[in-house]
Amino acid sequence: MPSSVERALSSAGAKARLRLDYVLGGRARTKVIVVLACVLALSSADTATVGASAIELRHSLGIDNTDIGLLVAATSLVAAVFSLPFGVLADRVHRTRMLGVAIVTWGAAMIWSATASSFGRLLVARLALGAVTAAAGPVIASLVGDWFDGHERGQIYSYILTGELVGAGVGFVVTGDVSALSWRAAFVILALPALALGWVVWRLPEPKRGTGGELVPEPGTRPALRPRGAEEEEDEPGPPGKTDAQQLALDRGIAPDQHLVSTANPRMGIIAAIRYVLAVRTNVALILSGACGYFFLAGVQTFGPEFVTLQYRTSQFVANLFLLILGIGAVAGVLVGGPLGDLLLHRGHLSGRVLVAAFAAAASVVLLVPALLTRSGLAALPYLVLAAGALSAQNPPIDAARLDIMPSWLWGRAEGIRTFLRSGAQALAPLLFGTISDQVFNGGGTGLKWTFIIMLAPLAASAAVLFWAAKRYPTDVATAGVVTGPEPRPAPRALHAADAAIPAIDVPAEPDDVVAGQPPEKKGAHGGRPSMDEPAPGPRGPAGELT
Repeated sequence: MPSSVERALSSAGAKARLRLDYVLGGRARTKVIVVLACVLALSSADTATVGASAIELRHSLGIDNTDIGLLVAATSLVAAVFSLPFGVLADRVHRTRMLGVAIVTWGAAMIWSATASSFGRLLVARLALGAVTAAAGPVIASLVGDWFDGHERGQIYSYILTGELVGAGVGFVVTGDVSALSWRAAFVILALPALALGWVVWRLPEPKRGTGGELVPEPGTRPALRPRGAEEEEDEPGPPGKTDAQQLALDRGIAPDQHLVSTANPRMGIIAAIRYVLAVRTNVALILSGACGYFFLAGVQTFGPEFVTLQYRTSQFVANLFLLILGIGAVAGVLVGGPLGDLLLHRGHLSGRVLVAAFAAAASVVLLVPALLTRSGLAALPYLVLAAGALSAQNPPIDAARLDIMPSWLWGRAEGIRTFLRSGAQALAPLLFGTISDQVFNGGGTGLKWTFIIMLAPLAASAAVLFWAAKRYPTDVATAGVVTGPEPRPAPRALHAADAAIPAIDVPAEPDDVVAGQPPEKKGAHGGRPSMDEPAPGPRGPAGELT
């Protein structure tokens, strides 16, 4: 018979599952969100494990900080290259099965990494790993767009990106402590859940493309936030495929970019898709901003544990615990950023999501300066926790905003292109951090400190770019709203002052089934042919009865 402890744990687990189902909107939505979060958790845990194992890797393989940076950079560069074909596939093939196969291959590459006997072999294994991890970004972005409605995507991304942060924490703390005994065991520990996760992803249902909001919250769960006036329009759903931001932009009469409208085509190839994606100015700004932010974060993931150990004079265990506390602040930030951007959009602030990210980026720079200059860990901790929250708060609203400025038929390719460009900058970060630390500042804690201070410049540039993007964002949202659909529609002609003096003439539209030269067929009450319940046309008597 189960003991009282087992019964208590079982009861607590059941209550936690019910609470999670209530918060996320039901069992089906909970499964999807948790699985996608686990995919990102696995990716970030692997990257963080390399940084947490840096000291052991140097001693075991006889390498330096530049080589550690090269390991991470090579993985990211290969992932950047392979994100383009995976982006094309995400718009063409069965996404959940493709992602499932990629994750299983991912686990095999982790086991291969654990068996490497030299730096060269480890580098080759990491290159193979980077190739398959490239599937995650484009596929997840496309699935989120089709599974969840536009008005809640910021919050959904908050939940999913929490997995990325939890994975980084696991990489820093759990596998970091394991790597103190054996860095090979740290990689094997990550490979085992990857095999199981791949099978679960394979079994997820494939959503219909271009619908947006296929996973509706179950009745009785926490109601999703809705835009102003949605209560009155509940029975009149908007056009399929359009996000709330796109519909708001069109309702306000914001003029789209005529050049983008004329070139949009759902069947465009990868070259045309690249041209289109890079012609969307807000998207370019978001890519640059994301590249700057991830550039800094990649350096933190790789050299953060060592910096904390040397700068604040702590042991490896305390440094990992220190970073775990920062992870809690980052989780708080990511859970606040997404819903805050959604809330501003619901209240009519079309650029609200971008502005949340812009202010968060600016705050992170201000908070990091005193934390990097002090030698006291306790004095630096509150600044670092708040800075971690500000850094992570940018990502959910930006990810949701990117879906708003792209037509649904381009989500996978657009994310692949963004990942390619962002990962290129991200890949350079560990190598550049390590090189500057070793060659310019002679390595050690002082070298890492001044390297981190210099690298605050990209974060400041990120904030400036986001404030500019907030001004351009409405135009690009309106453009995506116009071209969204199976075939892009021509853009509405801009209204000129002379047009206002011309009275409008209502011309009734002809039914689709009218044949030239013949009278239109009589319609039923619902616009179709006469139903069985409606009287057929025929001669009538004085009282209207059929004769």
